Amino acid sequence: MKNLQKMVSAITLCVGMVAGAQAAPDTIKFSHVVAENTPKGQMALKFRDLVAERIGDKYVVEVYPNSQLFGDGKEMEALILGDIQFIAPSLSKFSKYTKQLQIYDLPFLFKDMAAVDRFQRSEAGQALLNSVQGKGLKGLGYLHNGLKQLSANDPLRVPSDADGKKFRIMSSDVLAAQFEAVDAVPLKKPFSEVFTLLQTRAIDGQENTWSNIYSKKFFEVQPYITESNHGVLDYMVTTSNEFWSGLPDADRDVLKKALDEAVAHGNQIANEKGMKDRQNIIDSGRSQVITLTDAERQQWVEVMKPVWGEFQEQIGQSLIDAAVASNQ
Repeated sequence: MKNLQKMVSAITLCVGMVAGAQAAPDTIKFSHVVAENTPKGQMALKFRDLVAERIGDKYVVEVYPNSQLFGDGKEMEALILGDIQFIAPSLSKFSKYTKQLQIYDLPFLFKDMAAVDRFQRSEAGQALLNSVQGKGLKGLGYLHNGLKQLSANDPLRVPSDADGKKFRIMSSDVLAAQFEAVDAVPLKKPFSEVFTLLQTRAIDGQENTWSNIYSKKFFEVQPYITESNHGVLDYMVTTSNEFWSGLPDADRDVLKKALDEAVAHGNQIANEKGMKDRQNIIDSGRSQVITLTDAERQQWVEVMKPVWGEFQEQIGQSLIDAAVASNQ
């Protein structure tokens, strides 16, 4: 009888150990390429905290900023392979998966971030979240960073000032065409290399938001920043179809709600941070912010707008029309 009791106790202990092992939270890796003090960085941390608060017994979110795990060129592949579960690439990075998302790279398409917001909430904008589903990816929401500015070693006031200068761009044919339109030389380079490229003057300039220009210290190695507001830099929070569909329905609902709240938090920070970082750059005295006259800005618009026609067939005229309508 004593031996039987010992066997039962041992089996109970083993079952308890197995149950305890099974109860350990699953790890969700969220990888991104920017600093933690950016809207994207703060969004990811908010998502981590909300998941811990609401479903921390099942899932733990680990956030890896600043390309700690994967850089620009590798994070999509890593997501599809299951090495990470969440990323938030810029919309420009999706051109190899769908041509429709190139719409966000068209120069001077949106007059302000309110117009971007209206388009993204529209039926057409929401449909674009599913445009990568056939490639194993699932778009879950849009995250703002802001409108892009031009920085350079020399003042940029009119398009001819960019002639022959080398600009770093994201991996986007639309952005390449945009700089070619002003006779500049576009170079597709990873975000993690931009500061060194600017510092060593291997390139002459780049385009980015106030938040990225400040947080990555580009203003310290670029004497001039032209407030052009010529394009939008937004992100799409993305997971893999395999990971997302494999979640229990109840868990998926909790994670999606936490993500929606984190994205709203990130967008609020983006709206506040843009102008604050702009002022921080001005106050630093390291870089001169150039404000274009209406006539100067119109020159940029007229030179770059033909890029729309180059990509009209790939993107779809109806989609472009919907984006233009958001400016009203």
